[in-house]
Amino acid sequence: MLDLKEHPHRRYNPLIGEWVLVSPHRLGRPWQGQVEEPTPENKQAYDPGCYLCPGNERAGGIRNPNYSSTFVFDNDFPALLPNTPAETSNDRDLLIASGEPGVCRVICFSPRHDLTLPSMTPEETRVVVDVWVQQYLELGSRPGINYVQIFENRGAIMGASNPHPHCQLWATLDPPNEIVKEQQAFSRFRWLDNQCLLCEYHDLERSHGTRVVCGNEHFVAVVPFWALWPFETLLVAREHVSDLAALSGEQRNGLAGILIQLTSTYDKLFQSAFPYTMGFHQRPTDDAEHSEWHLHAHFYPPLVRSANVRKFMVGYELLAMPQRDITPETAAERLRAVADL
Repeated sequence: MLDLKEHPHRRYNPLIGEWVLVSPHRLGRPWQGQVEEPTPENKQAYDPGCYLCPGNERAGGIRNPNYSSTFVFDNDFPALLPNTPAETSNDRDLLIASGEPGVCRVICFSPRHDLTLPSMTPEETRVVVDVWVQQYLELGSRPGINYVQIFENRGAIMGASNPHPHCQLWATLDPPNEIVKEQQAFSRFRWLDNQCLLCEYHDLERSHGTRVVCGNEHFVAVVPFWALWPFETLLVAREHVSDLAALSGEQRNGLAGILIQLTSTYDKLFQSAFPYTMGFHQRPTDDAEHSEWHLHAHFYPPLVRSANVRKFMVGYELLAMPQRDITPETAAERLRAVADL
């Protein structure tokens, strides 16, 4: 009999149609790999050398306003440019390139340099949620913008070059790879079963309970059955809503609350400023209804055993398929143990 707690096995991710190899028997092996230094906590409310703090100078001599809440601006070093020609070149269906116009913005959560999502109040975080909604609606309504990706990198080892609390927003002509995969999965599930993939999955996880980390009236965080990263979580709206803009006022409050609870849980788990990449996946903005979509967010934290041991994608994972040692059930149990402390 297959024992998911002991035997190597594959788990299927229905959101993207891919498999992950789980090897729970490897947890006992000693670690002699690279050890990372944890990201230090911000200690000063204002940093005169920070280009995101109020009143400070950014690239090109631009000076930030003395903002008192959130602050949104076009990225000074954007990965996308709005005037890029949307043209395609194709050489024998092998050398294919396509112009990708778009917009990149930065959203500062707070004027205070020393805050993070776990240390913000529900009221402050609700303001951030409202700004996400405004930006999604504004950019998504533009001609030639068919997807709006909101994401946060926290911690130097996740590529965050500045510890000031902020996230990024990239709005693109073409939906990104992961969105295309999820679009296909949502559409296929709706066509086959006339149901929502994540509504069904949410109900299933609630009935099992073993992978649920925390939740409130409007959102639930689970370590997904197919999780790849050691303490990966999936944040799912309890009701069927397709995007951030569809959230009611109470649902926005619920999102603010669960973001604080989940990120606080991460910090408590390893007693450090826990690094992660987080991003919302929601309905594309290509003028189609997309009622099959279900709003959710992915949290991908790299730490494995302590604040100093990080997971890298190397070897078999890069050349064959993703693999993890700690099972999603064990990860959820550890997160759940500190979620309400």
